[in-house]
Amino acid sequence: MTMIHHDGSELHVPDQSPAPGSDVEVFLRTSPGVQQVHVRSVLDGEPRFSDAVAERRGDELWWRATIPVHNPVTPYRFLVDGNWFTATGPAGHEVADTTDFRLVAHPAPPAWIRDAVIYQIFPDRFARSAAYAERALPPWAVPCGWDAPVVGRGELTSRQIYGGDLDGIAGRLDHIQSLGADTVYLTPFFPAGSNHRYDASTFDTVDPLLGGDAALARLADALHARGMRLVGDITTNHTGDAHEWFHDPAARDRYYHADDGTYAAWYGVPSLPKLNWNSTGLRKAFVDPLQRWLEHLDGWRVDVANMTGRHGTDDLTHEVSRLVARAVRDVRPDAMLVAEHAHGAGGDLDLGGWQGTMNYAGFTRPLWTWLRGPDLALPDFLGVPGGVPTRGGDAVVTAMRAVSASMSWRSWTHSWTALSTHDTPRVRTVVGDAGRVEVAAGLLATLPGVPMLFAGDEIGLTGAWGEESRQPMPWHDEAGWDHTTLARYRALLGLRRAHPALRHGGMRVEHADADAIAFWRETASERLLVFARRASGPPVDLPLAGAVNVYGGAAEAPADGPTFQVWQFMATPIDRT
Repeated sequence: MTMIHHDGSELHVPDQSPAPGSDVEVFLRTSPGVQQVHVRSVLDGEPRFSDAVAERRGDELWWRATIPVHNPVTPYRFLVDGNWFTATGPAGHEVADTTDFRLVAHPAPPAWIRDAVIYQIFPDRFARSAAYAERALPPWAVPCGWDAPVVGRGELTSRQIYGGDLDGIAGRLDHIQSLGADTVYLTPFFPAGSNHRYDASTFDTVDPLLGGDAALARLADALHARGMRLVGDITTNHTGDAHEWFHDPAARDRYYHADDGTYAAWYGVPSLPKLNWNSTGLRKAFVDPLQRWLEHLDGWRVDVANMTGRHGTDDLTHEVSRLVARAVRDVRPDAMLVAEHAHGAGGDLDLGGWQGTMNYAGFTRPLWTWLRGPDLALPDFLGVPGGVPTRGGDAVVTAMRAVSASMSWRSWTHSWTALSTHDTPRVRTVVGDAGRVEVAAGLLATLPGVPMLFAGDEIGLTGAWGEESRQPMPWHDEAGWDHTTLARYRALLGLRRAHPALRHGGMRVEHADADAIAFWRETASERLLVFARRASGPPVDLPLAGAVNVYGGAAEAPADGPTFQVWQFMATPIDRT
């Protein structure tokens, strides 16, 4: 078969931060049988073509072409012996421009993000300090012992308070760091009328239940002293109905109020009134907390970014994303800014705003369909009716390729990948056994993106939906932890940290069938071949001559499963002179 490959990694696009007005070289790899390659780039909306020149590298041709970077985003594609090659792969037919590769000249995300491993904490359920016992609870809160069952659905669901706080987190940093995680992401820490705190009553202070402003400063200092980082969570789409703005007549235009006294709210929930980004007052007021908390934080995750600025005929999302990004860059050019999207985010990225997304569409959902346990009986599939379907590894590859084609390589690799979060069932519940958890964790550590681990997944906690998954960490019952899974997470995230190709390399699929996937992660100096199998099946012949197994222990691709294997090859450096 003819091999054709290109991605946005440094191996194929050496200039990873192109400036407007510059010329950028791009490389396409093919088998020797290819006769001619052209590159089509789009400048000011008009396609232009240039020739690519072939250079022989071993048993491959590397086609070199130059693209002028004239606009903030420059789409490009290849014409290979008369057929198109875009981010979705080769096509013997006309394809939409939305699948083109992209060069992005907007300000680049900070370099540290690609190396990060995120550890997500729901503050009320992670760990509590001794100071918790001295705090008075607000009237809405129902105190719970650390072992009390979580009410996953019901009147108490948002009112249960277990007493986790920020000083409690600071006391457990050894555990987080032992996993290989270097960035803590906190769900909201602002005062609110619920345990999830997405209904903030102010953005100006830290909830006293969590220890207040001083506790946030102590946690940030403790993390920074270890060379770790801290990311907060802010909601640009709504506040709580107790928010000070909502009750200020002078700030009425910051929400969608109607003359009859009604107002727009997130999913129609009255306690979550929707912000109106037509308001210049809102735009000015929101910048202050965004910037001020960056004294302690190293970035923000933006809740329901996909809904922000969208209401009826209003579609201000892209304006808001750029406004937020400018405000963050003005005080912390090295800060992270990632947006929550529960579905495809491509249309809201590469605009000078969000650096990436929470990649449910291109990572979480495809992996769930492949690794779901045979006895899984969820009522829906992350909101989609009918439960989680069963699909093959080839469908996983197709899904990831389709979603990644909707955005630049830069946005794809700066997006968070997660097996489960505080809004979803736990991965252990989805896949059903420790063997498939290992495969899932292996793909979390080796596929492109920024891995995000929800606290408790590493010890095998379960939960069939988001609220039920928000269980307290059982620090007092380490004997009940899944220590095999814990060891595997540590080893796999350590593998990612040890091999630059897993953080900065390109990705090329070697094999995909119903039960097995194999892919390369490659830089100029290192090549890794990753093999994931969900169940026993026909043998897969992989090109392993000269390889050293660095995870899993197999000399060749096992036919039994589940199994996860990684082999290392040292690459011959590519001479681009």
